[in-house]
Amino acid sequence: MDDYVKNAKILVAGEQGMVIDFGGEITVEINRLVQQLVEILNSREIEGIVEVVPTYRSVIVYFDPLQITRDELISGIRQFLTQLGNGEIQEITRRVIHVPVCYGGVFGPDIDYVVRRTKLSLEEVINIHTSRTYLVYMLGFTPGFPYLGGLDDKLVVPRLKRVRSKIPTGSVGIAGRQTGFYTVESSGEWRLIGRTPVRAFYPENPNPFLFAAGDYLQFNSISVDEFFEIFSKVEAGSYSPEITTF
Repeated sequence: MDDYVKNAKILVAGEQGMVIDFGGEITVEINRLVQQLVEILNSREIEGIVEVVPTYRSVIVYFDPLQITRDELISGIRQFLTQLGNGEIQEITRRVIHVPVCYGGVFGPDIDYVVRRTKLSLEEVINIHTSRTYLVYMLGFTPGFPYLGGLDDKLVVPRLKRVRSKIPTGSVGIAGRQTGFYTVESSGEWRLIGRTPVRAFYPENPNPFLFAAGDYLQFNSISVDEFFEIFSKVEAGSYSPEITTF
């Protein structure tokens, strides 16, 4: 990872922004550096920094030039990058949010297409999708939508040719080498394979998102009955998904 840090570029992004770019690849190693730098910038509470936004391979920093100059901020960021390169920053404890999913049927209208396209059985598709944890590289598209890495190559399928105008909240989809789920009702062209009753976006809360970039999601298969049982608890405010750490 030292090479990624040494080759990191600090780029101007308008009058009140800058981008720290770790390279042109999307990898777990680069995203780990992204998350570590975000953690540093947020924990130091540097006066003048307005917002820190992680992406797949870079960090966007918005600042108030009346409180901190660009040169001052760049100088501080270079010091943090040196610490990263020297291994002086402790590894972040990672959360794993366990997300129950009911696969197929009306909840997963495209799963039959995935079965035909991949030449796998329905059970194999579900087992493969639930067999690993997925890194949340970034949130975007809609509030809290998680872009997840680590989808098994066996499940790679193309996006829909036409955008669906209405996708229900909680729908779990795959597209190309990515998977994720819709945290609010929206349009989209991902292949829908299931749905979770878990609510991941709470606009009424100070921290509105269930998870953040750098977390991991683990999908767990549940029955239709279990879906509605959990859904009722979510609506009543009495359900919290299992969260583990490593």
